[in-house]
Amino acid sequence: MFISLFFGGLTVAMLTAIAIIRSAHLHEHLSMDGDLSGPQKFHTTPTPRVGGVPIMAGLMLAAAVAWCEGLSEIATLLLAGLPVFLAGLVEDLTKRVRPLYRLLFAFVSAAMAVWLLGAVLPVLGIAWLDEALTALPWLALLVTVFAVGGVCHATNIIDGYNGLMGGVAMTMAAALAYVSFAVGDTALLAISVSMMGAILGFLVWNFPRGMIFAGDAGAYLIGFLLAEVSVLLVVRHPGVVSPWFPMLLMIYPVFETLFSIYRRKKRQAAAGLPDSMHFHQMVYKRLVRWMVGKREAKHLLRRNSLTAPYLWSVALFSVMPATLFWQYEWVLQLCCALFVLMYVWLYRRIVQFRAPRWLVLRRVESDARSKLIVRSR
Repeated sequence: MFISLFFGGLTVAMLTAIAIIRSAHLHEHLSMDGDLSGPQKFHTTPTPRVGGVPIMAGLMLAAAVAWCEGLSEIATLLLAGLPVFLAGLVEDLTKRVRPLYRLLFAFVSAAMAVWLLGAVLPVLGIAWLDEALTALPWLALLVTVFAVGGVCHATNIIDGYNGLMGGVAMTMAAALAYVSFAVGDTALLAISVSMMGAILGFLVWNFPRGMIFAGDAGAYLIGFLLAEVSVLLVVRHPGVVSPWFPMLLMIYPVFETLFSIYRRKKRQAAAGLPDSMHFHQMVYKRLVRWMVGKREAKHLLRRNSLTAPYLWSVALFSVMPATLFWQYEWVLQLCCALFVLMYVWLYRRIVQFRAPRWLVLRRVESDARSKLIVRSR
């Protein structure tokens, strides 16, 4: 069944994505991201930004297959995620839905998951806070809704370059699938495997050429599913899966969001406005753009695609230890602290033009130019 879920979601997402790409001339007035000049725009041609549609289509096929096998949780989770998906899709089509409204719809989806699946975090692995959550059930509900909504928003923030968000989400879904298998949770394993298939079906067309973007619908939907599967693992297996497992697993997008809030507050900038100082943008400007510096379209595309592998590596520094030590709370807490230190250190070095040499690849254009100079002499 799990093979059917993976390849079913993969196939439907791939076919739906290519259908959208091939028919772009019919819906370009709605679906195209034609703004090439914004602070978070790094593509060279107008591109469909409705990649959430093929991802949802793949997941719906997987939900139908799972339903026939007696597993209804995928369908229930997709139903709960419908508000945030639709809010993101409306933004993708109209470009008029404010970030605050999308965040509110993420809270609505999280509240629906609480109602339909009982997805409320019982503990957070912090003694005094765990006592408060046990004594005040409404506080546990609010914390869960806020956390899920935050992960949705954080996933959207890292969706900036070809393959970046999709690649990070694939590794996280794989980690969730592994832990679900380890604890024998068939339903959550089915959801995780379905996610992997649907995301990969989209990623085939998104990386490296960027033929379709996930958009807000895709990023918010993926963030919602990752967060809810994480919550359900902790809820269904208390004392086995540490609540710090999902924290370490998703610390890259979550800390990126918290650090961005701190950075904007320090600069007295509006928190809701886009800027060009995110970690992935610094990697692009201070590392990748230097390596591939020409302004030709093929070099712009190459720079865009070279950025994602850097951030995949950063994400793996949290995903790998989370997968290995999902039961050991103190190890997970230590790894969270180490990741934060590594992130801040790397960010400061890159911003100050002092990036470690092992991060800088050889610049082909510079080498070619130097050879020409030597020959002319």
